Amino acid sequence: MAVRQAFIAASPKDVWAALADGGRYADWVVGTRAILHEDPDWPAVGSRIEFEAGFGPLTLRDQTVVRICEPPERLEMEIKAGVLGAARVAFQLIEWGEGTVVIVDEHPLRGLAGGLHGPPGELVLHLRNRLMLRNLRQVVHDEREKRTPTDQTKPAEQT
Repeated sequence: MAVRQAFIAASPKDVWAALADGGRYADWVVGTRAILHEDPDWPAVGSRIEFEAGFGPLTLRDQTVVRICEPPERLEMEIKAGVLGAARVAFQLIEWGEGTVVIVDEHPLRGLAGGLHGPPGELVLHLRNRLMLRNLRQVVHDEREKRTPTDQTKPAEQT
């Protein structure tokens, strides 16, 4: 089991918005190359995202299914990767001052991925989740920048 946490200088609502935007899934999930299908009710329980994942020339068609959705605090998903098996990935968002502590808990459930229990597998998952949290932080930052006017000057008062 690999548990990592990161502080994101944004509200839980803003972090949740990034997690709930299936179109941005490939922007923060490490190894995801392209979204092939997103259920319109993502991230409702039972909704799915199908995507292409890979490393180098190797590619797989994978699927993520939402198992628990409690906005804006908890999102748990099952990632199904064909012969590699399946993993549980859980996000917990905790309001912390003016930001959010994001805790990600990932562990293999079945298939070849189930053999990743132990120190070598844990190391790989920790590194992957460290990158994933960094990517999520960037997505949240990018979305906040889109909503914030870049020109902070006030218009001249009319007399």
